[in-house]
Amino acid sequence: MKHVRAGFFPEWLQHCRRHVGRKLFAVGEYWSTELEALHHFIDITGGDVMLFDAPLHYNFTEASKSGGSYDMRQIFDNTLVLQQPALAVTLVDNHDSQPLQSLESVVESWFKPLAYALILLRRDGYPCIFYADYYGAHYKDSGNDGNEYEIWIDSHRWLIDKFLEARHTFAFGDQYDYFDHENTIGWTRLGTAEKPGGMAVVLSNGDMGTKWMEVGQPDTVYVDITEHIKVPITTNQDGWADFLCAAGSVSVWVPQS
Repeated sequence: MKHVRAGFFPEWLQHCRRHVGRKLFAVGEYWSTELEALHHFIDITGGDVMLFDAPLHYNFTEASKSGGSYDMRQIFDNTLVLQQPALAVTLVDNHDSQPLQSLESVVESWFKPLAYALILLRRDGYPCIFYADYYGAHYKDSGNDGNEYEIWIDSHRWLIDKFLEARHTFAFGDQYDYFDHENTIGWTRLGTAEKPGGMAVVLSNGDMGTKWMEVGQPDTVYVDITEHIKVPITTNQDGWADFLCAAGSVSVWVPQS
């Protein structure tokens, strides 16, 4: 987007939308960590074009490289999805940020399940899954030193499919955030009349974590669909429970079928 005059896009998109008779979805790559630049582009285009949340990607990169020293309460600080959630397309990695590419800023493999939970299972933003994170990738390319390197990118397809299943079935209704610990954070979705059940997500970039959270379903058995925690959890009479996750991991708790 940075190489095209911003005022061009609304005129072009309005023409395309008139031609097809519907409001086409449009997202642009304005790759900048400067939020003010992203806001300025959105102002000029009247919000006609959503933007990839590059600042969120860089938060994921920093968190993945910092391990347990990163304060997870800050994972959404200075991001587009926090400030303009209806116009943010969230992502973990892409073809330019992967190893040996032009904007190399890799999110380490151990953290990617946590990052995908943060974009796929929350209320805000429009998530985008990177092909190589889903299917894996293997290639050779040259580094800045001129030497050739062989790169393997892990497939997270099994877990991403679990997250997508939970998104389609349980990620509805009010969202309660429990971002009250530097390593262990969580949130719940309470469901709706049409999509009942509720869901609890808890993740840790440090030791095994627990989070006392409300899902709105009293005396209900919940299971971790990631299978990281094998023992079910039962909520109390008020719909609260202590939800667990393993060290450096994420668990997604849904009602036992």
